[in-house]
Amino acid sequence: MSSSFCFKCINSECGREYDALENIYECTACHDLLDIVYSFPDFDPRQLKDTFRSRRQPNQPLDQSGVWRFREFLPFEPDDYDLAVTFGEGNTPLVDAPGAARYAGLEGLKVKHLGWNPTGSFKDYGMTLGVTQARKLGMEAVACASTGNTSASMAAYAARAGLRAIVFIPEGQIAFGKLAQTMEYGAQTVQIEGDFDQAMKLVRELARSTGVYLLNSINPYRVEGQKTVVFELLDQLDWQVPDRIVVPGGNLGHSAAIGKALWELKQLGLIDRVPRVTIIQASGASPLHSMLASGLETLRPFAPARTHATAIKIGSPVSWKKALRSLELSDGWCDAVNEQEIADAKAVLGRDGLGCEPASATTVAGLKKLLEANHEQDSVTIHPGEKVVAILTGHQLKDAEYTVNYHYGKLALDSLEGDTREIESRYGNPPIRAAADLEKIRELLQL
Repeated sequence: MSSSFCFKCINSECGREYDALENIYECTACHDLLDIVYSFPDFDPRQLKDTFRSRRQPNQPLDQSGVWRFREFLPFEPDDYDLAVTFGEGNTPLVDAPGAARYAGLEGLKVKHLGWNPTGSFKDYGMTLGVTQARKLGMEAVACASTGNTSASMAAYAARAGLRAIVFIPEGQIAFGKLAQTMEYGAQTVQIEGDFDQAMKLVRELARSTGVYLLNSINPYRVEGQKTVVFELLDQLDWQVPDRIVVPGGNLGHSAAIGKALWELKQLGLIDRVPRVTIIQASGASPLHSMLASGLETLRPFAPARTHATAIKIGSPVSWKKALRSLELSDGWCDAVNEQEIADAKAVLGRDGLGCEPASATTVAGLKKLLEANHEQDSVTIHPGEKVVAILTGHQLKDAEYTVNYHYGKLALDSLEGDTREIESRYGNPPIRAAADLEKIRELLQL
């Protein structure tokens, strides 16, 4: 199976097409976002699924990647495969989370933990394609704005490809674990006196004026890589479609990728129905939820965005139109959860042995909120017996300071929601202080 592909403006009134080798990220006519669209040939869906499965065992680098294993759905031709920049990304586990299911009010819950990627987040799914395309185009430098995960991933893949990496980060608003990765992988890091949205504006201007290759999720190649999360998930479920996929919402590129994957799979007959996509944002950075809840037709940015879940601390998400398309396609919904709900859900996931960064925990927090609210709208209705998959986007050690502060009872709202109340450590597990006396320790531990 092979296909031809091109860029296409997502604005239905425009629909302009471009060669996918052009170094552009938005429509030059109407300035809307671009998709990569394919002309797929006829094929046998069952045979293609068998091909995907057969690639799990070989030692070839492309087959070992959970992204390139699905290369029939990627915008590269066989002659390009030698250019692929891969660490064997993907292949992340799909596991049961019984404690989190009980907490949320579900009969069962599976989580797909994308934090088990080479750089510890879901960004690697898209970055392997983005950096490969930069290499194909002969670029010497790549750039991004980041709250942490994008910068860590881009820096690692750029280092592997021998490309210069330039990262814009909002000063004081990035977890140390992510900043450490970015510096360690050799990226030039520029701290901006402002938030992510200001950093994003600057890096877009830099790419426009210098030709540096931009690798934020506005880049369609990033979205194409991230859509393979859905392919991998369904393969792990033997192509039995779940009822709902729940994902954190930040810059909304991942939500866009999930919807695009489901649309392609449904159109080509690999699945017979589309699961509902549910996006969960932090309440202090929830412009998409606010738009939908208010019945507005366009997004109003949050300025400034406020949340301890720094990975989704984004007030003006670039990919909101594509994310909205994912919700419309799947009869889905977007909701928001507060800081206390995020912190508690994160701790509950930890009791299942599933550590994650704060942004990931919005999924479980959102499920609990929706089940308790018992919404009546069809797009929001959720039942305890649904087959639900929650996406965890980042590794626990991405923001270890947050975890330690929660368990010590030192995680504060810091005026995030209008006051300085501390977040309650409802599921805290701090160390126990004890004298260096074995008998006293045995008594303390009741052993």
